[in-house]
Amino acid sequence: MKPEIRTLSVGALTRVEGEGALHVTLKDRAVESVELNIYEPPRFFEAFLRGRAYTEPPDITARVCGICPVAYQVSACNAIEDACGVVVDPELVQLRRLLYCGEWIHSHALHIFLLHLPDFLGYPDGISLAKDRPDLIERGLALKKAGNRLMEHIGGRAIHPINVRLGGFYSVPEPGDLKPVAEQLRHALDDALTTLHEVAEFDYPEVEFDHEFLALTQPGRYPIEDGAIARSEGPAFPLASFTDHVIETQVRRSTALHATLDGARYLTGPLARYSLNHATLSPVAREAAAAAGLAAQCRNPFRSIAVRLVEVVYAIDEALNIIAEYRRPARPFVDVAAHAAVGHGASEAPRGLLYHRYDIGDDGLIRAATIVPPTAQNQAAIEHEMAELVAANLTIDDASLTSLCEKSIRNHDPCISCSAHFLTLTVDRT
Repeated sequence: MKPEIRTLSVGALTRVEGEGALHVTLKDRAVESVELNIYEPPRFFEAFLRGRAYTEPPDITARVCGICPVAYQVSACNAIEDACGVVVDPELVQLRRLLYCGEWIHSHALHIFLLHLPDFLGYPDGISLAKDRPDLIERGLALKKAGNRLMEHIGGRAIHPINVRLGGFYSVPEPGDLKPVAEQLRHALDDALTTLHEVAEFDYPEVEFDHEFLALTQPGRYPIEDGAIARSEGPAFPLASFTDHVIETQVRRSTALHATLDGARYLTGPLARYSLNHATLSPVAREAAAAAGLAAQCRNPFRSIAVRLVEVVYAIDEALNIIAEYRRPARPFVDVAAHAAVGHGASEAPRGLLYHRYDIGDDGLIRAATIVPPTAQNQAAIEHEMAELVAANLTIDDASLTSLCEKSIRNHDPCISCSAHFLTLTVDRT
């Protein structure tokens, strides 16, 4: 008897960032394998950073991503400042955090309103949603614009900011420059809270997964621009030991490396960040989370849209607090002299923990670089969720199974790249 083979194909999935394929093999009505195949050409950033001046990574690595360039700049600065033994002035750290808030706002807004909301409201894309709900899309664009404006005022421009440097910034704003930004952020806070109230009413699949969570933590405040390692299971470890615990391996099916935490799959990103740091959310954000029905920990990836909105509320509230207390720093940057050493740095990109390591020589040139992005860390968890969801829904038709797989992937907003976007899903039933 010939095996039953069913093939599901999605030729142009425009609501993930990058090119990839998902291959599912079923035998005897059981899931044999689930593979998330990433086939974009490798970017080689780590390789061409070798031999560059120690001052260059913040600008070079920002080009890894047009949506979260600040994450790459800040993680690079943290690592190189660590290697050079430099402590940045607290006022400049706050300004760096303010810039990062802008990135969180605009990146989360992009994903929530244009990539993720259509899944819950029954639309194929954000354009179709805009025809029936222009108010919703306009609200999302207003939120994104508020984040972009904050990045422009602090970073010089919204995409690949040019004002960030080691030790701080090339220039810092006057307090009066930020007043109109604060007014825009106050309106954005209302928009975020309104959207969270609506999202709380969605009919979410009741699923949870037992991934270990990994995120940064900061005493007394939600982690954004820096922090120490936190995890939901096992002992914590210092950032300098990151690559002893997080091991990347090459798999044949992917041009992206796969990462494991002490040999096991794990998850970084909004769910991990929120679950490990709920207590340090601002009162406004904690109240918003409670009103949306979120407990102190969330393991349902479909509810990640609500968690992201809580983080938008937090980022806006945090930005307003920083602006309210802002005084122009006495100096725009701290001198960072070249120093032969190895430095480690991390920050919380919208999609999760982003780790950088730089080995700097006596001549101030980079001898080796390591960059571990969130999506590479999350691939094993995404594949595990696919296997579990497919196994629980073997009887549904091809179209429904395809839709479920697409939605599950978008729960994590994988940033495969910032180029063309599509995913091909193949299911072999034997």
